[in-house]
Amino acid sequence: MTSPKLVFIGSDSGATTSKTGGVWADGSMVSMKLLQSSTNSQAGTEAVVRGWVQGVESFLAQNKLTWDQVQGVGLAIPGPYQRYGVLGRTANLPASFDGWNFHDDYGRALSAAAGRAIPLVVGNDGRLGGVAEAKLVRAGKKASVLMLAPGSGLGCAYIDANGLPLDGETLCGMEAAHMPAPLQLLGMRPLPCGCGRTWGCVEAYTTLSGMPYLVEELLKKHPDHELSRSSLTPKEKAMSIRGLAQKGDPLAGEIFDFQARALGIHVANLCLALDPGFVVIGGGLMDHEATSPEFRHRYINILREAALPFLWPTQRATIKFAASEMGELSQAIGAALVALYTSKAAADQPLAT
Repeated sequence: MTSPKLVFIGSDSGATTSKTGGVWADGSMVSMKLLQSSTNSQAGTEAVVRGWVQGVESFLAQNKLTWDQVQGVGLAIPGPYQRYGVLGRTANLPASFDGWNFHDDYGRALSAAAGRAIPLVVGNDGRLGGVAEAKLVRAGKKASVLMLAPGSGLGCAYIDANGLPLDGETLCGMEAAHMPAPLQLLGMRPLPCGCGRTWGCVEAYTTLSGMPYLVEELLKKHPDHELSRSSLTPKEKAMSIRGLAQKGDPLAGEIFDFQARALGIHVANLCLALDPGFVVIGGGLMDHEATSPEFRHRYINILREAALPFLWPTQRATIKFAASEMGELSQAIGAALVALYTSKAAADQPLAT
């Protein structure tokens, strides 16, 4: 009788949606299908943890797995953190979550569900998403990877040649979304950011969070556009832009061209500091079900062309730019991979003498 295959589970907790995925002990994915559910953050932390556990249980049932096979769990959740496993004040979650020790709460809930202690690792969702994307884009080669994922906010990750993310001494490493944008190059005023800063965080010029301001600014150049006469709220107008862009709408195209250029300049800054082998662009804009191949190709090309003039000549020749291929899978799978890598690292540690 063969032993059951061991599995590592990844939970990805977004502001509105939580996802669950898994990998086998060799790093291959259990399934290409994510299990998704509402995060229920408006109902408080207990409801969120309950949803995470239910997500794991449903994923196990869906794939005919049991708790006995689970060797570890990883959780991807937006930062910043006060310390490991303790949430700081984040723009996309209720203020009451500030100071929440989600590591301890989720760890206890997992142990109760499994009937035994389950090793739990946690990390920033953008960084853990980068782990999965890096594994795919490197195709077995040793190289570092910079990943930026524009969506509701800007996920940022730097993955070293060993496959692990840069966290930093205070777990604030690669919070690059909140670096100030080079406004003199963008020709744009400082925009407020959900993090509370008003200097013009890069996130405000590259993601949905700042889209209402960009729509407002660029509608001045398109007074006859349908959105100029629309009764939609600023947020509703912003939410419509991606769909309009897929139809070739000039205003929407101009907005995404601007965002691609802004992110390209930011990529150049990060490449000068980190010198990666690959730059991967992820997030909803690279989702094959939400955007067209033409849109994705144009966005990546504008981003790359914006970055190149600021790079060193050797970097221009060697850094490879690519679109994400994992889409919404990346953060849950990255969390599962970090749980796997952490388990392997612990197994390789010599016994204390």
